[in-house]
Amino acid sequence: MSDNETTAQITLSIDAMGGDFAPKEIVEGCAIFAKKHPEVALILHGDSDKINSIISHNPALKNAKVVHADEVVGMDAKPSQAMRRKNTSMWSAVASVKEGVANAAVSAGNTGALMAVSNLQLRTVPGIHRPAIAAPWPNPKGASVVLDIGANVDSDPDQLVDFAILGEAYAKALFGKERPSIGLLNVGSEEVKGHEDIKEAMRLLRLHGSSLGMDVYGFVEGNDLSLGTTDVVVTDGFTGNIALKAAEGAAKLFATFLKESLTSNLISKIGAFIATSGFNKLKSKMDPRAFNGGMLLGLNGLVVKSHGGTDAHGFSNALLVALRLASSDYQSTIVENVARLNQLRQVQQKTPAEA
Repeated sequence: MSDNETTAQITLSIDAMGGDFAPKEIVEGCAIFAKKHPEVALILHGDSDKINSIISHNPALKNAKVVHADEVVGMDAKPSQAMRRKNTSMWSAVASVKEGVANAAVSAGNTGALMAVSNLQLRTVPGIHRPAIAAPWPNPKGASVVLDIGANVDSDPDQLVDFAILGEAYAKALFGKERPSIGLLNVGSEEVKGHEDIKEAMRLLRLHGSSLGMDVYGFVEGNDLSLGTTDVVVTDGFTGNIALKAAEGAAKLFATFLKESLTSNLISKIGAFIATSGFNKLKSKMDPRAFNGGMLLGLNGLVVKSHGGTDAHGFSNALLVALRLASSDYQSTIVENVARLNQLRQVQQKTPAEA
């Protein structure tokens, strides 16, 4: 979305106390976002004294609304605890979406707690078995969507088909893909590879996908994630989370090795100085802040999860994700496609009995 696109009437609700460096980095991230998108209304939930103290040094937030909340959901809090505490900044931020005051909520707080609180208040779209967390994954072509990355430890074939529906709509809204290609993560690309659930998921995806007009690529492997083989990669939360953490670790290791190589001796330092522009471009492409903002998909409302350890620039990008989705027809697309999928499932269930 360009800075010139119309985003009138959009309101974002922010959990200002969620995250490792809240509220400072969160509020300052809101200020960075507000400078670029002054037409978007912001509601910040949390300790009003602390929030207003930071706002006083950020003129871009002069029109932001602050809603006081006494409590904070800790990063180590159990989801069950968060669901019982209704005076937290997280609960309050999501409640604004439920009440129709805001178009989307954004939090860098505890992932499990945010999923539980959001699910409790917003519920899932009728027909969706479980919500999922999706995140943009960088590749040479730009980025793809990977889900689930941690909401569900295991997923049956029907749930994986749900994720494909959710991921397709997300890719359309976030990247403007007209007909995103969809891959199912497996141990091999051959149709005979994988356990029975993954094979059944592919059978169902091909069966229903053709009727829904989806571009089902087939199975993809781990290396396809970073190659950008498909626009959407579907997997269970256990596998997706491991893949995500492994990729983050590999990126940090590469950065460490690169830094050591460029500073090992005088000649290396001179070479690094000459190639400064190229290295800056590489650093920009590898900057995780540029891809901050995972979406809680399948809910009756928009909720974006920012990395807990994000800084202000990273959080501003999570707000941008929320803005793009709130400005799109993502939610209506999900409802329509899930309704069509459920009709196809009902027909399939009746056919054997009628035969």
